[in-house]
Amino acid sequence: MSARGKARRRALDILFEAELRGEDPLAVLAERLERAEPPVNEYTRAVVEGVARHRARIDELISDYAEGWTLDRMPAVDRNVLRGGTYELLWMPDVPEGVVISEWVHLAAELSTDESPQFVNGLLARFKQLKPSLTL
Repeated sequence: MSARGKARRRALDILFEAELRGEDPLAVLAERLERAEPPVNEYTRAVVEGVARHRARIDELISDYAEGWTLDRMPAVDRNVLRGGTYELLWMPDVPEGVVISEWVHLAAELSTDESPQFVNGLLARFKQLKPSLTL
């Protein structure tokens, strides 16, 4: 797994943990940074901070475009995979879009249901297609 792949996985761990604990992802990130075990690199930090900063818009987009699914009905892993992937796709222009989608779909395949990779791929691909109108 690439360094960024590991960073995405750690970001997902932090986002998922924060949701399960009912805490702010930035508080969980701060705990992880203080503990430094496992180490948290800058890319993980950027993804978690970005998701936290844009969470309302990210959740709005996921809710609007996830046909037949409410945010609350989605598995928690899928919700947080989509949050990380949406942030990276829409607000981190230096990362190739295909890589972003592939990496987050891989995490969904590894950590969630059999249907999750297809669902995540479809939604992130839709965001890629609509990107110019979504980041306004």
